[in-house]
Amino acid sequence: MSTGRPKDSDLQVVVTPDKHVSGLPPRPPAAGTASTALVEYSAPVFKEEEEDLEVKLRRIIENVPVRVSNTSGSSAGSGSGDFHQYRQMRRKEQDRLARMDADYQKRKELAEFSMRREERLKAAEERTAKKRLKRQKKKQKKKEKKVKLNAGGEEHQKEESSDDDGDSDTGEPAAK
Repeated sequence: MSTGRPKDSDLQVVVTPDKHVSGLPPRPPAAGTASTALVEYSAPVFKEEEEDLEVKLRRIIENVPVRVSNTSGSSAGSGSGDFHQYRQMRRKEQDRLARMDADYQKRKELAEFSMRREERLKAAEERTAKKRLKRQKKKQKKKEKKVKLNAGGEEHQKEESSDDDGDSDTGEPAAK
């Protein structure tokens, strides 16, 4: 008859693989307890980002309860309230899906709006830049024309004034 305890000859040493197969790292042993394990725990080496994700994933798995509502036993038959429970669960699921669809549509419309807005702003900026360049060219031409007229006018005035002034070397009026 078996006592439930393994005999010394039944014990086996098991070597764990070097790489962890599961998505989660193994849990460390409880602190302060003397370990009698044949294989000691070694913490997996992760990058800082991966470590944060692993910690978050473990916290979610441990803290989020798995909720099963309105379950029936294996021997339970269909009762008079089961149809109403079914309708209630179906209505809740339909409402959840409708909210998800509405949220998706809202996000999609917002993304499309922002994309169209960016395109309109870019097009308006291009038009503004083109018109600004045209105004600057017109202003430059006007300025050049004014400078040209002033330069031509000054030369003409100098010619007339040199005839009227007389001899500039002696300071006497020129004889005519």
